[in-house]
Amino acid sequence: MQYEEFVGEVQHRARLGSQGDAVQAIRATLQTLAERLPGDEAKHLAAQLPPAIGSYLQDSNGSERFTLNHFFERVAQREPADLADAVHHARAVISVLNEAVSTGQFEQVRNTLPDEFEPLFESGSEGHLDRP
Repeated sequence: MQYEEFVGEVQHRARLGSQGDAVQAIRATLQTLAERLPGDEAKHLAAQLPPAIGSYLQDSNGSERFTLNHFFERVAQREPADLADAVHHARAVISVLNEAVSTGQFEQVRNTLPDEFEPLFESGSEGHLDRP
């Protein structure tokens, strides 16, 4: 998948007003994902993406342990967006990511995350967040 197609798909699925907004959502989601993935998993994922998108996965040492709620909070802070929008945007980015990389690579990423992260792989904006 080419850069323009990836950005355009995220813009469409997340219902964002501009390509710039889509790039912000992509950057926020992938940087946060890279912080959570163990070992070289983020680098392997980045290798299958257009360089400008894959670069968002390369700036972290990874292996941080944090919850799905914290994942969405980090995305919201980075975008910036409110939490409900960040959840929707992150899911849109992940759904496009699923189509952009090999099935094996995507499953490897999915399998390295705890079961708690399954809602990240669901499309739509319905919240699966634990409320304090």
